[in-house]
Amino acid sequence: MSVADAIFSADFLFIVLRVTTPILFATLAVTVATRSGLFNIAIEGIMLVAALVGVIFSAKFQNPWLGLLFAILAGGLIGALLGFMVLRLKTDAILAGVALNLMATGGTIFLLYLVSGDRGASSSLKSIPLPNITIPFLEKIPFLGTVLSRHNILTYLAFLSVIIVYILLYKTPLGLKIRAVGENPNAAESVGINVNKIQYIATVISGVLAALGGAFLSMGYLSWFTSGMTAGRGFIGLAADAMGGSTPIGGLIVSLVFGIADAMANVFQTGVNVPYELVQMIPYITTIVGLAIYSYNKKRKREKMIKQ
Repeated sequence: MSVADAIFSADFLFIVLRVTTPILFATLAVTVATRSGLFNIAIEGIMLVAALVGVIFSAKFQNPWLGLLFAILAGGLIGALLGFMVLRLKTDAILAGVALNLMATGGTIFLLYLVSGDRGASSSLKSIPLPNITIPFLEKIPFLGTVLSRHNILTYLAFLSVIIVYILLYKTPLGLKIRAVGENPNAAESVGINVNKIQYIATVISGVLAALGGAFLSMGYLSWFTSGMTAGRGFIGLAADAMGGSTPIGGLIVSLVFGIADAMANVFQTGVNVPYELVQMIPYITTIVGLAIYSYNKKRKREKMIKQ
């Protein structure tokens, strides 16, 4: 099969949805935090910690759902910790996020060694992955069944989360408060909104969403943990949120673009005589190009506003 045939195949689209899942969770996590006025750059670290915690507790209880629950709790706690550092201790949000990312990078390796004695990969932890779901009525439809059925349950949850986050931000009183705090905290406070409380809630929700992306990597995409397995997906989520205008729908579209780039890297590894290192750069080159286009368009809009 040629590269062109592979790209337009049902299997390729299946891979796109699969590799988009952690990016989409990361993007939604950034969106919720950003709309509250608090920039969460710790998404990468939260995903990494959640990936390890999910594997540890899945192996301990031999139950993937308990593993997922503890991964979510870990993500929420780190989100709350970020909120505490920024809102209570008045730490710069970027510095706090960088610190949490660095702590997660080294801390997960150390924790894995303490728990299992493994170095770099959880080879001795017999964790149970989350199930893949077969959709009966879709499974029998040619092409469409191959694309949409047999995904991990977190893949379906990721795309459902786009709707959930949209409803949260635009159709609920909490979402109205989150957006009001993010747009003008002083005005929000003047009408009785507790700014710090809302931002705490937003960072916890952000941490939970990021944790779902991390849990997918070690309990859906793979069935084990490896050091650095997030591979920059949290940072790609930051870029996707910026390019998507900090909206759930915009984030979904941009996440799919990055998912396509990631899937193309997988196809090119076997279909094109190109060095492996160059192929692996495709998603990151896409990120840089996308951000450059976004920044250029934003600059042009600003210049037009000034002229008017």
